[in-house]
Amino acid sequence: MRKGGLIIGLALIFMVVVSATTKQVEPKPKYVEITTKFGVMKVLLYDDTPLHRDNFLKWVRAGFYDSLTFHMVSPEGTAQGGDIKSRYATEDSVIGDSDFGYRIPAEFRPHHFHKYGALSAARDINPEFASHPTQFFLVRGTNYNIKDLQKMEGYKNQMIRTNIFYTLMNADSTKKRIADFGMRGDKDGLRAYTKTFQTITDSIFAMRAPFTFTTEQLRTYNTTGGVPPLDSGYTVFGEVVSGLHIIDSICNQPTAKNKRPIKDIRMKIREVKN
Repeated sequence: MRKGGLIIGLALIFMVVVSATTKQVEPKPKYVEITTKFGVMKVLLYDDTPLHRDNFLKWVRAGFYDSLTFHMVSPEGTAQGGDIKSRYATEDSVIGDSDFGYRIPAEFRPHHFHKYGALSAARDINPEFASHPTQFFLVRGTNYNIKDLQKMEGYKNQMIRTNIFYTLMNADSTKKRIADFGMRGDKDGLRAYTKTFQTITDSIFAMRAPFTFTTEQLRTYNTTGGVPPLDSGYTVFGEVVSGLHIIDSICNQPTAKNKRPIKDIRMKIREVKN
């Protein structure tokens, strides 16, 4: 009996040890530091936007962002950067239209929005609202009153519809069909063809939940500020947790054409090791 009890006891101890050693460890949060001439910002990358987080870290680890610039800034808007063309840009260079041949699928999360300090992915016009693989922006913004935010919900939904419609209309295949109708002088055919895009737009929009601000968004935009028109249009995948004032310094810089700072604001981004 004693021997059996000893065996059972050892078995229980073994089970406890195994259970403790196989217990899942929570992944540590990912941070990066964005260094500019104005100082260092520490940025938390969200775990629930893994496609954007991992893509961003890939470029950071490769040293891609070193010496790139914030090429478009505004005092009540954002500071955008990360275009490869900004590294050796001249005064007359066009920055912001680089193409890497792929986009990051949108990862909209209602609890992540364009508040002051948010890190969000830039994008071109596309119906999926997919993101550019390297360009991003930091949000400064301004404060909004509640009534204006509530009115903005309707405008926002209409803007989403318009974006879908014109993206479809601007597709190369669509332009070719429209040109064909024009060459044949077929106005009725063109009118009927164009009308189908409104139906397609309605179908795509119906697959999305109508845009509404959450209680947290209303409170934050009213008290802390941000850029609410960007919500549900661009993926927020992180936020500045220290060095917020540096965003102010970047966004307040004098600008020239296309909101480009007159004096280059270069960056260096490093992953923070836990």
